[in-house]
Amino acid sequence: MPFVVLILGIALLLFLIIKVKLNTFVSLVVTSIAVGVGLGLPMTQIATSIQDGIGSQLGELSIVFGFGAMLGRLVADAGGAYRIAHTLIQKFGKKRLQLAIVLASFIIGIALFFEVGMVLLIPIVFAIAMEAGVSILYLAIPMAAALSVTHGFLPPHPAPTAISAVLGASAGHVLLYGIIVAIPSVIVAGPLYTKVAKKLVPDAFNRTGNLKALGPQKEFTLDETPSFGISVLTSLFPVILMAITTIYQLLFNCGSLPKHPSTLDSIIAFIGTPAISMTISLLIAMYTMGWARRFKTPQIMNTVEEAVKSIAMLLLVIGGGGAFKQVLIDGGVGDAVMKLFSGSNLSPLILGWLIAVVLRIALGSATVASLTAAGLVLPLMQSAGVNPALMVLAVGAGSLAASHVNDAGFWMFREYFDLTVKETLLTWTMLETVIAVVGLICVMILSIFI
Repeated sequence: MPFVVLILGIALLLFLIIKVKLNTFVSLVVTSIAVGVGLGLPMTQIATSIQDGIGSQLGELSIVFGFGAMLGRLVADAGGAYRIAHTLIQKFGKKRLQLAIVLASFIIGIALFFEVGMVLLIPIVFAIAMEAGVSILYLAIPMAAALSVTHGFLPPHPAPTAISAVLGASAGHVLLYGIIVAIPSVIVAGPLYTKVAKKLVPDAFNRTGNLKALGPQKEFTLDETPSFGISVLTSLFPVILMAITTIYQLLFNCGSLPKHPSTLDSIIAFIGTPAISMTISLLIAMYTMGWARRFKTPQIMNTVEEAVKSIAMLLLVIGGGGAFKQVLIDGGVGDAVMKLFSGSNLSPLILGWLIAVVLRIALGSATVASLTAAGLVLPLMQSAGVNPALMVLAVGAGSLAASHVNDAGFWMFREYFDLTVKETLLTWTMLETVIAVVGLICVMILSIFI
């Protein structure tokens, strides 16, 4: 019975989002109520589950997402992202343009949300493709692969940070293992898959794209942008702080904070938590991308406020995903999943990946799919003793698979690069699926050693 209710709940959510075109957050809350009733939860318990789900999901994450958006916008508006992309491309030359695009997208993708990173990078990709005389899609596929990998695997991005909180994984460990998984994933789905895509849809590589879809663009000259070094340092500062904590704890404390920590242990652990690392990084960005460039405080605050507006609905959607997850857990779906697969020979990592894939195909949103899957696999992970960081990456990989017509990323890619639906399926959808499969393979290999 719990599975029937779950399937009907997912169908209702899909219907509300796609057919009725109801707002995703509203759809999640309505579906959570309907599923709670279907699972037999008392009316008062349904309300409590929804409140607890939203509250627990947005506790620390609201700081991480809010400050992350502010940091990314500061780097973008100061011209730091423009400097990073152009410097790498200048250094690597025409023959290694794809590698330059991958590195630029990876660095910028860590600091910015997927959609923001794509909007920021596409004009640069258009300009480089025209200057170098290469196909726009030749550079767009590696760019999209790198942005997707950071979105799916690396904190402080919404999905991996949120799943880490649900599964009780160290954000530092997820970041460390995530980079190991991300590198082969982006190579295979980016430069290597481009060769396959060119054979599948050769006509698509002749398109000139649709830059008008991005709206008015802010133009920079290199002289007015910050230096390459300070731009990279500012963008990667949250990652650097988390990496310092993780490496320190691995070297001196067996991977975790000791029962009786020293002052240094406490300080290192403190700066590596996602909320604190983002707070410190934002203050650094306000200086390097603002005051140091002689921007007035009101101008900096305007950038910060605009950044918050861009993620307000994302925060609500993540909260709604948390509500849906909590109702499923309180209604016994998680326990039912554990019983169903208790005799299965499949690894919990593969099961987590499969559940995320099914939810991604059904719901479209990678973030909602990963949050829902995390709630369902939590009891499986605990009973099997699986490393939580690896489970985060397995679920994250599954949540990227098979992006199609119910995912905003699909339509963004189609519109910007002037593709048909079929061409988008054979480029965007396939590269996302390749990332998901390669990501799972890398996680399974890591599980042998961790």
